[in-house]
Amino acid sequence: MINADQIFARWQQHADALNAPVRSIELPKFGKTFEDRAYQMAVVNFSRDSSYRESVVFSQEQADYRCDRLLLEGADILDLGAESVGDFASRVSAGRQTDLLLPTVRRMAARGVPVSVETYYPEVAAAALEAGAAIINLTGRDEDGEIYRLCAKHQAGLILCYMAGRNVRDNQPLPSREALVDIQMEFFREQLAKATEAGVEAIWVDPGLGFYNNLPDGAGRVAFQIENALEAFRFRVLGWPICLTLASPVYWFREEARVAETAYAVLCLLSKANLIRSHEAARVTPVLAAQNLTPAW
Repeated sequence: MINADQIFARWQQHADALNAPVRSIELPKFGKTFEDRAYQMAVVNFSRDSSYRESVVFSQEQADYRCDRLLLEGADILDLGAESVGDFASRVSAGRQTDLLLPTVRRMAARGVPVSVETYYPEVAAAALEAGAAIINLTGRDEDGEIYRLCAKHQAGLILCYMAGRNVRDNQPLPSREALVDIQMEFFREQLAKATEAGVEAIWVDPGLGFYNNLPDGAGRVAFQIENALEAFRFRVLGWPICLTLASPVYWFREEARVAETAYAVLCLLSKANLIRSHEAARVTPVLAAQNLTPAW
């Protein structure tokens, strides 16, 4: 159950984490600073296999339009991806990914817009960073050392995503709900040490809510995702800001799935997320604007 008593009990139990300071993130090439508050990273999907159809683009013209619209709707960062993580999605080669992504990366970089590229291929990361990408949204472990060095070389940011397998397409069983946060914490400590040793200075940690592919759609999957989201503030003890992907909405919201991101964004704020990865920028922006309200009491 999600209610005020349950959330408050979590905060009390982990008050040290709730109040732990996290670093501000600097992207010097873009003159951007991300402080300890929530910002929005909006998704542009170049994979036709993506289950979130409204974020898919089928041409460069559509990609340009979606990017421009997301920025007008309040996105601070654009997250580009060319391979879906779904069970039935096609594999997309590194070469094909770069062909799809680089025109948009270059266009946004020329405008001074920070772009994140989601990948586990070092070849894609290298090409994207050379083209002006600001962040690598890393969704694999096998080539992490090379990608960390690339991010350091380009003064780029890094999103560290937890996954149970070697990459997001390697659907290994998840730990139990009781053990998950501890295992994620161990993963982040290990990877943060490697990344900072390589010279990366701008990092977000992401518990990988969108990558729980081995859980079937239904109440169990939603509960797993939401519980992990509400526990995500505990990662503040690592000293780095937290990125959360809004959870799968179809089971509860059905044909109203697009409005679900408004509700999930509220949960992300309750867990003190610093970067919210969304498909619906216009629906999330008003939620984030509430951070600026001054309570009357």
